[in-house]
Amino acid sequence: MAELVDRLERALNPRTVAVVGDKGPGYMWLRNYRDFTGKLYSVQIDPTQIPGIEAMGVPNYTSLLDIPDEIDYVLLNVPRRAAPRVIADAAAKKVGVAALFTSGFAETDEEEGIHLQDELTRIARENDLLIIGPNCMGLYSPAVGIRQSGDQPTGKTGPTGIISQSGTHAIGLASLGAANGVYVSRSVSMGNAIILDAADYLEYFTRDPDTRVIAMYIEGVKRGHRFFEALRRATAVKPVVIWKGGQTEAGQRATHSHTASLATPSVIWDTVVRQCGATPADSVDETIDACKAFIYPKPGTGRRMALLAMTGGQSVVITDAFAKAGLEVPTLTDASYAQLAEFFNIIGGSYRNPFDMAGTIGRGGEQDNLRRLLDIVEADPNIDAVAVESRMMMGGRMPQGGPRGAGAAGGPGFDPSNRMITALKEFQERSSKPLVAIVHPGADEGGSAAARKAALEAGIAAFHSFERAARAYAKAAAYWRFRADLD
Repeated sequence: MAELVDRLERALNPRTVAVVGDKGPGYMWLRNYRDFTGKLYSVQIDPTQIPGIEAMGVPNYTSLLDIPDEIDYVLLNVPRRAAPRVIADAAAKKVGVAALFTSGFAETDEEEGIHLQDELTRIARENDLLIIGPNCMGLYSPAVGIRQSGDQPTGKTGPTGIISQSGTHAIGLASLGAANGVYVSRSVSMGNAIILDAADYLEYFTRDPDTRVIAMYIEGVKRGHRFFEALRRATAVKPVVIWKGGQTEAGQRATHSHTASLATPSVIWDTVVRQCGATPADSVDETIDACKAFIYPKPGTGRRMALLAMTGGQSVVITDAFAKAGLEVPTLTDASYAQLAEFFNIIGGSYRNPFDMAGTIGRGGEQDNLRRLLDIVEADPNIDAVAVESRMMMGGRMPQGGPRGAGAAGGPGFDPSNRMITALKEFQERSSKPLVAIVHPGADEGGSAAARKAALEAGIAAFHSFERAARAYAKAAAYWRFRADLD
């Protein structure tokens, strides 16, 4: 297994890459790799395409075998009937890994497609060639500029490794993830998975020191026992978030035509995933939220929440959201209430837990009052974790110095010093308890998005709603309890 991991590492951190069969006018794959830090080559036999390729500064050859360098990673964008011949050249060239964007194989249920996929499999196995796909988007390695889509950022990396049976979801998890502070170490779109399967990528990311969290979109596995053994090994050392496609009978039919995946009864799948300690998710948002809850807050196993809201109505609905997620909202100790009584404004507010705190933290000196409140819940033995509604979404575009001195981030009422973020960041650094923040979408969603981004850049897990924050924290806490039981 160590050898397989090393071979995948060669492809995920390549020095040389070749693209076979890219075509203009867009030259999608060559443009996707325009930021590649190593040597990029093209293989194209169509004379009408070669001038456009060379105009991009990419050397072109008419065969993989003619390229003078060793090739670490090759991506095929050729007609399906040409794929076996190119894969044979890749085997002869001893490339590190070959990925096939080419589709039209077993997922079509056509005799020709099935035969061609069998031929690809035979050539690869006889020559010990690693294949990603077919019917996939290949690799995304932002550190070296290898992308599955031009929308994906390069340069900035993060701690999340992605394994996706869908190219669309691989791109979406990376692009939407980056917009939500969840950056990628590396990503694999695996498609039909004729040689390398989900278990192989799990083994890689389990051993990868740059990956702290593994996120998966999976439609089916071909070697169930091996997959679940790999999953068990992975969850013993790092969180694995799994979004399962094909949870319904209709969805299972769709997965077969998408990636030729075999259906697994949901009750069996859910039971085994839970026993392995993986974290289930049902959408791209849930997957990203769960990753965010693993990346930013400190690990915590407890269910007892301190909930800090900005108004009375919000204090009610934040409580419902966290209670529905299986979390508790306990009262604090008498000693804590004695301290709170010294400064907390109960006119229009409440501090039983949940806290209606706007009248307390908005009366001037708000940062000090917020710090005092956070210090009290941090020290209280009845509290395991803290959720805070950010005031930056309050009031839409309230003018500076309004009733609560609030406003949308970037709007007239936005405090550029981000005093609340500063207080939350300082609390997170000194406290052992997990912290999550909530910045709801508002009339000025641009301002709300800017506020969430500012919080994330400060290292604070910021979510779009009480419900999303509650579900994400509950999932993370469940995993850390699983890990504690293992230890």
